[in-house]
Amino acid sequence: MVTRTDWISRSANIKPRDLMFIDGDFAGAKSGKTFDAISPIDQRVLAKVAAGDTPDVDAAVKAAKRAFENGDWRNLNPRDKKAIMLKWADLIRENYEEIALLETLEVGKPIGDTSGYDALAVARVIQWYGETIDKTYDEIAPAPKSALAMITREPLGVIGAIVPWNYPIVIASWKIGPALAMGNSMVLKPSEESSLAILRIAELGIEAGLPKGVFNVVTGLGAEAGQALARHKDVAKIAFTGSGPVGKLMMQYAAESNMKQVALELGGKSPQVVLDDVVDIDKAASTIAWGIFYNAGQTCNAGSRVVVHEKIKDALFERISAFVKDFRVGDPLDPNTQMGPLVSLKQRNRVCNYLDLVGQQGERFIFGGQKPTGNDCLIQPTLIDGAKHESKLAQEEIFGPVIVAETFKSDEEALALANGTEYGLAASVWSGNVSRAHNFARQLRAGTVWVNTFDMSDVITPFGGFKSSGSGRDKSLHALDGYSALKTTWVDLN
Repeated sequence: MVTRTDWISRSANIKPRDLMFIDGDFAGAKSGKTFDAISPIDQRVLAKVAAGDTPDVDAAVKAAKRAFENGDWRNLNPRDKKAIMLKWADLIRENYEEIALLETLEVGKPIGDTSGYDALAVARVIQWYGETIDKTYDEIAPAPKSALAMITREPLGVIGAIVPWNYPIVIASWKIGPALAMGNSMVLKPSEESSLAILRIAELGIEAGLPKGVFNVVTGLGAEAGQALARHKDVAKIAFTGSGPVGKLMMQYAAESNMKQVALELGGKSPQVVLDDVVDIDKAASTIAWGIFYNAGQTCNAGSRVVVHEKIKDALFERISAFVKDFRVGDPLDPNTQMGPLVSLKQRNRVCNYLDLVGQQGERFIFGGQKPTGNDCLIQPTLIDGAKHESKLAQEEIFGPVIVAETFKSDEEALALANGTEYGLAASVWSGNVSRAHNFARQLRAGTVWVNTFDMSDVITPFGGFKSSGSGRDKSLHALDGYSALKTTWVDLN
């Protein structure tokens, strides 16, 4: 087993790739500019990363378009494409510890999570979509006998993807897998807080046999490289995961450029509804805690609201408080750590601004609430009670290890509270009565609803939201539809 000492030693000697990956090779920004990749663990500069801008996006899109039009990937025999994707997945597995360490150093996620889940999950997603390549069939329509009507899935062309820092490589894989499986080329823009791990993954793609230009990574700032990618007229689709305000800009940029397709996943304020007939309140408490404190609450579908029946609120709070006492918070390079720091001082300060609101309208801390000082990005697990439903605490995505509780007396009131935000990404309901739980779940306006559990997921099921949580779906076979267009070919047989 790799120990904390081992990880610290490796982190001191790691040499991250810090250039963009365009047309199968690393390249600096044409402007020569860089930005600092800063670790939230100790604020040290991990690398000076190439700061791409419009000319660099142009170069990447040009390479992707050339590869697409030449058919280097699109026209490859399906079994050969599949073999390359599977080899890519194998190489990611062989190098998963390096990839995991890069992610931990950049975003502060515990090494146990990045090595035990994130890096390996990327390999699984790439492999899974690779397996679909020679198992996806086209259709023959029931045309008259005098005609042959074929319905085929056609790749869109160059896909632009912009991914966030909270799950930088996992969310990237959700877009890479189906986009490449359908024969597209891609230009990916990672968050400036998390560029290093995906650059290594891109390099492994070439090693696996991916043709040059098929997968490109342009590092840089969102307002520069991100906007240039979303506005580019040779990009057929932009797939974005991030904040609501930037998601709206993606739609604006598409309208102002070439009316490219847009897929958005824009976060949530996911409720965990605990009905008064819940059977295992201890399981509910521990699952609710994991649902918000995992990754320090920096999860788009984090269960950041507990909507609990007033009869069992105290019992639930008591058990969540007991769970948190043994929850290991601290150094992300320690394999035993369960929650590390937030991604940056900026994000820490944003969360602290929400903590400052507690008490203004009668809210109170059940536990947590302490604000860090100096360069410390670690915020302790926090539970807030008494928030008004219309308040910022109950309505806005805090994106930190902060859970806000609301109480109810009837199922109708619980449903109104659960659905009563602009978001609709995920939700859960806890009940000992399967009929009651199922009927409640059917009325929840969310892309994913769990019953007596939370955050259970795999590549086999779609992920996305209703309302302001966005449009389109990542994962599952349904994601293939988002990276292809249906084409009808009608042949006259007379």
